[in-house]
Amino acid sequence: MTDKRDLLILGGGLVGMTMALAAARKGIGSHVVDRADPAELTADGFDGRASAISTASWNLFANIGLAERLEPHGCPIDTIAVTDQMKPGSIEFSPEPHEGTLGRMFANRELRLALFEAAREESLITWHAKAEIVERVRGQHGVSARLADGRELTASLMIAAEGRGSPTREEAGITIAKWDYSHRAMIAGLAHEKPHDNVAWEIFYPAGPFALLPMLDGADGSHRSALVWTVGEKDAAGTLKLSDRAFLAEVEKRMGGIFGAIHSVGPRSSYPLGFHHTARITGERLALIGDAAHGIHPIAGQGLNLGLRDVGALVEVLAEGMRLGLDPGDAQLMKRYEDWRGLDSFTVALATDGLTRLFGVPGKAASALRRFGMAGVERIPALKTFFMDEARGVTGDAPELLRA
Repeated sequence: MTDKRDLLILGGGLVGMTMALAAARKGIGSHVVDRADPAELTADGFDGRASAISTASWNLFANIGLAERLEPHGCPIDTIAVTDQMKPGSIEFSPEPHEGTLGRMFANRELRLALFEAAREESLITWHAKAEIVERVRGQHGVSARLADGRELTASLMIAAEGRGSPTREEAGITIAKWDYSHRAMIAGLAHEKPHDNVAWEIFYPAGPFALLPMLDGADGSHRSALVWTVGEKDAAGTLKLSDRAFLAEVEKRMGGIFGAIHSVGPRSSYPLGFHHTARITGERLALIGDAAHGIHPIAGQGLNLGLRDVGALVEVLAEGMRLGLDPGDAQLMKRYEDWRGLDSFTVALATDGLTRLFGVPGKAASALRRFGMAGVERIPALKTFFMDEARGVTGDAPELLRA
């Protein structure tokens, strides 16, 4: 049994499902295949797994009809405070009131719920959850995937949205540059005494960044933040095994009292940090989006936003091409997507890698130099505006779906 659609999207996470919905809004149908169980991904409870959604990414969600569903669950980011070990010479990024926020913080669960609910209601999306792919085929006239249950799904274009370990990318033989930072990101949700005032904190220590990201208050009125704490790989296992009391003590020591006492910590998880970037993001009837194409350090919170820029660009390219009568897998369209996204994603990836290395240099002299540089940026309004616009994703050749 075969069922042909325009797109065969392999990976139904945040980027893959956004791709399917954005394409559907342009009249483009898709199969979405994912191994995960949606019930597990949307289980109740706040575990600290959250994403910063830039202004441009919020425009995308609004333009595909998710704003009303998501709005009550997002915590505005009014200010980003950057400091080197809580020493003098910090910098604060705060846009003018008429410029809006720097972005919004969402629990990943809420993003998934909104995307999954919208996908279930969209006739142009055929969603295959808890599905195992046993064969992928790309040919001159189309693409297909055979599932473990025997079903064969066919389309004109295959889109790899499976994340960093994309098997589709590996099968395509696409060269990838990558390295390991020998660090892990520790993730947890915190409840604390003082309100965060919608400030996102990025505190740099020699061992790695320590980020506190503002979340909406809990139903009981508790003030909450998401913690992303970078630790050395050799220390990660021990940190995860700390008792809640010992873990909170370590966290409070690094926070400098900015949120007062920490009342509780949610479930802890971790993932290894590394960099990867593909030599190209397209192949014959193939396009890579999100972490399948580029994986960056979470230092600037741009990983998901970079993937959503891929979505906006690819949907625009496909919609314009199909209006002209071109097949979604046409080589001309793949070249345009490659040219549009290749350089931008590479530039962002290199910038985050550079920041990671710059703030990782130990020693008092290096710290003093960094703080001198941040103090300089603080005094130059034009430079501060540039960095804020970059964080909001409103610079460069933004796809139509990412514009207000």
